[in-house]
Amino acid sequence: MERKSRRSKKMKPKNKVMKITLLVILISLVTVTSYGAYTFVKFKNAYDSSKVDLKRDGNKSDLREEDVSFTKDPISILLLGIENYSSKSKDGRADTQMVITLDPDSSEISLVTVPRDARVKIENAGEYTGVHKINAAYNYGSITGYGAIKLQLETVEKLLNIPIDNFIAVNFDGFRDIVDALGGVSIDVKEGFWEDNIYNRKQRIEFQKGEAHLNGEEALAFVRMRYRPINASYSREERQRQFLTATINQAKSTNTIFKIGQIADILGKNIETDLNPKEIYALQKQYLNAKNISTKTLEIKGEDQYIGKTSYFIPDMESLEKVSTELRKILQLKEENFKTNADIER
Repeated sequence: MERKSRRSKKMKPKNKVMKITLLVILISLVTVTSYGAYTFVKFKNAYDSSKVDLKRDGNKSDLREEDVSFTKDPISILLLGIENYSSKSKDGRADTQMVITLDPDSSEISLVTVPRDARVKIENAGEYTGVHKINAAYNYGSITGYGAIKLQLETVEKLLNIPIDNFIAVNFDGFRDIVDALGGVSIDVKEGFWEDNIYNRKQRIEFQKGEAHLNGEEALAFVRMRYRPINASYSREERQRQFLTATINQAKSTNTIFKIGQIADILGKNIETDLNPKEIYALQKQYLNAKNISTKTLEIKGEDQYIGKTSYFIPDMESLEKVSTELRKILQLKEENFKTNADIER
């Protein structure tokens, strides 16, 4: 096979806007639970429409010997950003995949991005079983009836050699609608620029230097711009950090209680999860309110490589094993020889 390779010392972000979307949805999900009985009915209705049963034995990962407790044990959650607008909400793909671990003892959150183009062996996919990009597992799980999220989750488990305890999946419109439901976010724009509106390609969204209050479409343009010259001095990463800080502050504001019903409706339409209300409340209590919470990012290094006419991300096995070992240590799992479904045949 003809191969072309491009070395990469650091994994390039594949869809940072969706990563931000996932974190915003997670923030909103745990925020909704913080207002007690007043919002219980609304939240319960949203939860019922979002609940997905993975039909796992004992309601736990096959890689767990015993079930885990959110308040006592370190746990792992798979965050999925689903791109389904091009397929009209049918048989989409997992455009963004992040695994977060949460340790209740240290209040530390670890995050690792799974490269969407990682070359892996996908099992339980019927006639499609074989070597593919990892984000194809969602699609194959859907069209074969195995379960889109179930197959994607199991494929990520095998890549990292860790159990995934729970998942949250969100579609792209969730970002825009949540920001609008919060009443927008206030941000100090450090340098002026413009960006296309993805909901109206004929429209530019202009940003002037100084304080600005952004709605959902404007916030989306603010965090996604990367091709304008100003990005060199006012980077997307800096703008995304500004946005997340503003969103957290807005979500914690006293006015949020009056918008809980609207937020709950949006969550019901835009997310799927296997977390139950008790677990979501535990997340809110343990991490959203924690004063000493800390975060760290783990990176899977590797290279982008063409095999035939298809471009894959080929993980560096030493880096992948290091990430796996660190995650297993955080999750307090037994030591074992490293194994993975990553396919690195040359």
